[in-house]
Amino acid sequence: MTGSDEPTKANAEESAVETARRQLERAAAHLDVDEGTVERLRYPKDVYRVTIPVERDDGTTEMFTGYRAHHDSVRGPFKGGLRYHPDVTEDECVGLSMWMTWKCAVMDLPFGGAKGGVVVNPKELSAEEKERLTRRFAEELRPVIGPMKDIPAPDMGTDPQTMAWFMDAYSMQEGQTEPGVVTGKPPVVGGSYGREEAPGRSVGIITREAMKFYGWDPEETTVAVQGFGSVGANAARYLDDLGASIVAVSDVDGAIYDPDGLDTNDVEDHDETPGMVSGYDAPQSLSNEELLTLDVDILIPAAIGNVLTGENARDVNADMIVEGANGPTTSTADQIFEEREIPVIPDILANAGGVTVSYFEWLQDINRRSWRLERVNEELETEMLRAWNAVCEEFENRDVTWRDATYIVALSRIAEAHESRGLWP
Repeated sequence: MTGSDEPTKANAEESAVETARRQLERAAAHLDVDEGTVERLRYPKDVYRVTIPVERDDGTTEMFTGYRAHHDSVRGPFKGGLRYHPDVTEDECVGLSMWMTWKCAVMDLPFGGAKGGVVVNPKELSAEEKERLTRRFAEELRPVIGPMKDIPAPDMGTDPQTMAWFMDAYSMQEGQTEPGVVTGKPPVVGGSYGREEAPGRSVGIITREAMKFYGWDPEETTVAVQGFGSVGANAARYLDDLGASIVAVSDVDGAIYDPDGLDTNDVEDHDETPGMVSGYDAPQSLSNEELLTLDVDILIPAAIGNVLTGENARDVNADMIVEGANGPTTSTADQIFEEREIPVIPDILANAGGVTVSYFEWLQDINRRSWRLERVNEELETEMLRAWNAVCEEFENRDVTWRDATYIVALSRIAEAHESRGLWP
């Protein structure tokens, strides 16, 4: 999994749009929000569908479909990822753009939500074909993107190199270099240090604060992490450094388990060397499904969506869940965890380090001044604590779950902005 800005997949039993609307309505029930504002937030501002002709390496031309959904820009320009995946749909882009609106508001960033993608399996493209696809996609979206309009970022199937191509294609048509049109670029062309590590680092920070909230000593806390890619590995190493015992990690091929704790710096993450996790010499091997039911203090699902479901939620033995992946918990599982009084810290807070450092990258680009890694991490710490404290206040003042408290913070900020700006004309 990449360190993307936003959630990946809708709950299994409902579409991304249905999930986003349900979460909106749950939050609205706790707030005195104008019904007209809630109704506006149920729909995207606009959705663009484009056709992208690409010359394949064999000389043939193939047509691909691309989307860009804009949800709400009351707090600032649209912000959200671009994914290359065969299952990309218009509805998915709309739903995920809504989630991105909530995530930016929770972090109090001056952005609104967007989402886009191309219906393609990137593994079936050569590097040259992927570059041609990206450059043409950038050109097709050029009328509706820009540093002050809509700032894309990497997501599933895209990466810093994709963003570099995208930025270059846009800049060539604008007649000047515009690094602020996308985030998640390599630092050499305006990217930010610490961007790739940021989602995992923020999961670590929020887990640390959750342990403090419940009075847990990190050195007496056991953690299992499903997914040892960019997010999972950085979260595990952060918590390992705090003294927590990381007893299990996994990659796509399987999990390793050591009740005495693993040395997370000795285990190469899946992005560094695919297959190294499941091939690591550990006391015990498990399946990914078995990892989810281990008797640990904290479970961090940091791989893909929909892994905690109605079928396995009652078998989960963790005392707390912190969502590192986007959308790992279905609504049915969420209800079961609520019944079982297992706190679930939601993805739009825990892994929001990605979009937060994307914001830092955007600031660096428009000001033409780069930040040192130390400053990036210090600023990230400050922003994550500010968001955590806002969510904590709602959690303690209302009889709600952590997820509901997080969405209440987001909606209250969005509604206040809509009330202040009004409806034109």
